[in-house]
Amino acid sequence: MNFDLTEEQKLIIKTTKHFVENELYPHEALIEKNGHLPKDLIKEIQAKAMKAGIYAANIPLEEGGGGLDTLTWLLFEKELGKANYALHWTCVARPSNILCAGTKEQKDKYLKPCISGETWDCLAMTEPNAGSDLRGMKSSAKETETGDWILNGTKHFISHADIADFTIAFMASGAEDTPKGEKKLITAFFVDKGTPGFEVRPGYENVSHRGYTNSILEFSDVKVPKEAVLGEVHKGFDVANNWLGATRLQVGAACLGRAERAFSHATEWAATRQQFGQTIGKFQGISFKLSDMAMEMKASELMVLEAGWKYDQGIATDADMAMAKLKATEMLAMVSDEAIQIHGGMGLMNELPLERIWRDARLERIWEGTSEIQRHIISRSLLRPFEN
Repeated sequence: MNFDLTEEQKLIIKTTKHFVENELYPHEALIEKNGHLPKDLIKEIQAKAMKAGIYAANIPLEEGGGGLDTLTWLLFEKELGKANYALHWTCVARPSNILCAGTKEQKDKYLKPCISGETWDCLAMTEPNAGSDLRGMKSSAKETETGDWILNGTKHFISHADIADFTIAFMASGAEDTPKGEKKLITAFFVDKGTPGFEVRPGYENVSHRGYTNSILEFSDVKVPKEAVLGEVHKGFDVANNWLGATRLQVGAACLGRAERAFSHATEWAATRQQFGQTIGKFQGISFKLSDMAMEMKASELMVLEAGWKYDQGIATDADMAMAKLKATEMLAMVSDEAIQIHGGMGLMNELPLERIWRDARLERIWEGTSEIQRHIISRSLLRPFEN
């Protein structure tokens, strides 16, 4: 593995870093105070992101996107991750790669408007009584005699559904017998806003990522045509696994950027803050914290970028992705907490971004698979060779 960055990667990092610092940072205080991202501000930053060439950077060139490989995309996401999440996700949108799994007609209808900034997508998997246990979902899809489908059920914690014009809803569409008992079969469906029986309701207030929204989606006898199926019937998990695998790495990369920002504040404070006649960085209690933070950040970055490189080579395993996500999210929790400790009381004041980074860090160990789920994936991969 070559650790040198290409000239293109250096340029992307430089461009994104400049954009984040000049176009996103100035609006963070407003979003943190109001908890709301105004539509006119979204459109203003969105236009600038398109002009800078960093909008929809994860989508392949042949589909009209930026065409970044996974490793370069993670370097890009690391820089974006330094800013308020609602700002960088909504205004510098990355349409879900799963849209690339659609037919030509589906891409024209759903993918292209996302790339051009006309709308956003949202994925509906999680349910009130089926979080990490996706096979336990209650939402159902029943096929009619004409080949159409009737959808029923409730989804929650659905990111960005309030601004999306459609959702990709994963529904239990059947069942099959396995040695471990009956297992639900899952199918993914495109569902447009305005479809009779489909309702998007406000979700929950949360402590992390102010300005970010989650919604509750209700499906009550929602009728969709057979053309609304994404991928194959009963193969919803296959299409998700094929196209959503790198999302855990995206979370990890954003954590790297946020940790780097917190660490920068901590080191500067340690080098300039005077107590008892010297800078506090000269006290062992502080200097050792900085050393541990730097070591954890380096280890996390290596794991995330290695997993991204392996993903591009087609050799990344579920354990690679789980380890990278687990390490980066737990590292951010530690670094953000220690950065506040180094600052003392000042670290909790909203004049600095540290209390926001600390609050936001809590969510990263939950979504895209909890830390416990990641450990389950890792341990399962270790023990599988010994199974009969």
